[in-house]
Amino acid sequence: MRGIADGSLEPARFRWYLRQDYVYLKDYARLLAIGAARAPTVELMTGLATTAKATLTSEMDLHRSYCGEWGISPDELEREQAAPATRAYANYLLKTATLGDFAELVGALLPCLWGYHEIGERLAGEPRPAHALYARWIDAYAGDEPSRFHNVHIRHARVLLRAPPADGSLRGRGALGLLQRTRAEDPRALRPGTVARAGAAGEPRRSPCRSLAPSDDRRR
Repeated sequence: MRGIADGSLEPARFRWYLRQDYVYLKDYARLLAIGAARAPTVELMTGLATTAKATLTSEMDLHRSYCGEWGISPDELEREQAAPATRAYANYLLKTATLGDFAELVGALLPCLWGYHEIGERLAGEPRPAHALYARWIDAYAGDEPSRFHNVHIRHARVLLRAPPADGSLRGRGALGLLQRTRAEDPRALRPGTVARAGAAGEPRRSPCRSLAPSDDRRR
């Protein structure tokens, strides 16, 4: 993130991130669709279905257009295979959405939206990078649309976390799910000594699509 903020990030790393993020967006849309199918109320169904549609249409269209400015073609995006860590993280989210309860599903959704919202807002408050495409990336995640989706899902989480005492187990699992997924999204939460067994049961330590892993461009 600091490299994006000051424009110093190696472009090859960012192109790797963009390709992997496209792969991730497909599974993220699946996650939202599962959420809409499992939602207990019409309001929640509508919110998740709307976000799934927006992800598959406007967000992915914008992603393809932005990737084109980096020299990445739509065909190249479609051919991109998930890196092992990307696949592990996406599978973990989809498994949680399918086998867990709805509160756990909402917990799985929030860190991605929340993290991007926070990053966009914070970077937008700093001096703009000289690299125009990095500046545009910051603008995209500091804009109104990410903020709107963030607020919708925060509201969903609050509904679940304020469940009545009879649903205390649901509330607890939702809170635990949110904590676990936040740790997966934010590597700073997994500093040595912070979580003794983080990732011990196959849970990835971080979201590869929300980091900037070493580029494999050299092998292409």
